[in-house]
Amino acid sequence: MRPIPVRPCPGQESVWDYPRPPRLEPVPERLTVILGGRTIAATAAGFRVLETSHPPTYYFPPGDVADGVLGAPRRAGICEWKGRAVLFDVAGGGVEAPGAAWAYPDPTPAFRAIAGYVAFYPAPMEACLVGETRAEPQPGGFYGGWITPDLVGPFKGGPGTMGW
Repeated sequence: MRPIPVRPCPGQESVWDYPRPPRLEPVPERLTVILGGRTIAATAAGFRVLETSHPPTYYFPPGDVADGVLGAPRRAGICEWKGRAVLFDVAGGGVEAPGAAWAYPDPTPAFRAIAGYVAFYPAPMEACLVGETRAEPQPGGFYGGWITPDLVGPFKGGPGTMGW
């Protein structure tokens, strides 16, 4: 059963207005990820993926991820829209976060712009920022969306939402 979307106020986006299949778009704000007191990724050239019922996932160019913070890639799952993913362990400032980042080395044509770009799960990070705004993690542990105050849901990921 589809939930009742929250009506957005001016300046807000509803994740229920996001498309399916998802859309890729550039992000005008600076994106930052902090782990263990260290900035491990920062970019002004990121992308976000928008998909119905999901908060955005943010992708960083590989050159904007600090050297040595990503472990060796290992095979992960397949996204029906983006293709086969690889998963990375992440380390920064003496903190390790297993399986906390992913990438699509050879994505489908619609997502070719993010080939090799890295996304981070916000829950294990110390902070994930969109501009100066701190993001909260998408509910559950499967999806890696970043929830900012300008978004309204409800958001997929929590108990009972897998069928949305």
